[in-house]
Amino acid sequence: MKNKSKPLASLSLDLDNKWAYLKTAGNPQWESFPSYFDICVPRFVDFLERRNLKITVFVVGQDAVLEKNHDSIRMISEAGHEIANHSFHHEPWLHLYTPKQLEQEFDTTENAIQKITGRKPVGFRGPGFSLSDEVLRTLMRRGYKYDCSTFPTYLGPLARLYFFLRSGLSNEEKEDRKELFGKVRDGLQSNMPFEWHWRGRSLIEVPVTTMPLFKAPIHGSYILYLGKFSVTLAKLYFWMALKMCKLAGVEPSILLHPLDFMGQEDDEDLAFFPAMDQPAQKKIDLMSDCMEMLENNFEVVNMLQYAEEVDKFLMPVRSINKATAGADEEFAQSHS
Repeated sequence: MKNKSKPLASLSLDLDNKWAYLKTAGNPQWESFPSYFDICVPRFVDFLERRNLKITVFVVGQDAVLEKNHDSIRMISEAGHEIANHSFHHEPWLHLYTPKQLEQEFDTTENAIQKITGRKPVGFRGPGFSLSDEVLRTLMRRGYKYDCSTFPTYLGPLARLYFFLRSGLSNEEKEDRKELFGKVRDGLQSNMPFEWHWRGRSLIEVPVTTMPLFKAPIHGSYILYLGKFSVTLAKLYFWMALKMCKLAGVEPSILLHPLDFMGQEDDEDLAFFPAMDQPAQKKIDLMSDCMEMLENNFEVVNMLQYAEEVDKFLMPVRSINKATAGADEEFAQSHS
């Protein structure tokens, strides 16, 4: 660690591609896997390099298997950023997958990422914060060190409603996505890291931090949404959130997305996404000010570094339910 006098903060980016957003919104154009990596990846890699920040980037397996994306993903890895797993199909209904479907999802994603970077991912975040006991068991069986799929906010259903209103989803598609961004009761969860335990295995959970007490979001896209109305208000909000984290003893885990570095001039197809009616430079300037605040108050590390650091101390433990009958045996046979 660079500076032990500061508390830690972890920083990550979910590398959701254009097709993934179109798919979630029910737009059939996603099937050709359109990409904006050539725009956003050089921007955020340069943004991080100028600040000497090394973060974790959660990569979707479908992007990793397409040759056209390899240079972009390799650029991220060669810049010193950790590459982690963000599922293969980027479906927010991952919690509905069977054990066999999950194994296929992880096998393909891990192999594709390892082929590009030379390293198997050891961290995971579910798309749309999708998580289940079976996903957790799969992570533990496969030797993952940490998960970042919990989002302790009361506002998940409101975010889902906003998304549904701005998308063209059918009722059937909305049913598939009914747990997108989580439930109201998720706001009762802690911001503090904890351990999942199951059959002698363990997995560190690092929640995406929300504002202590109020549990309002503080990730990049939300700050940029506030910035539509007032940049000063958005910066004040983020500053207050960091101060409350320090007072509450919370080491924040801050989440970024590719669209935090893109604007209306870059892609008109994504106008339904919050703050995509704003120019890119305005968004990047606001993110720059927020990252400066984060660095002034915390020592910023990637997710693996943070998980390894908190693993040195006792954490609260949560157990998960028994596996589906035969799931362990299926896993053992498929990996024998």
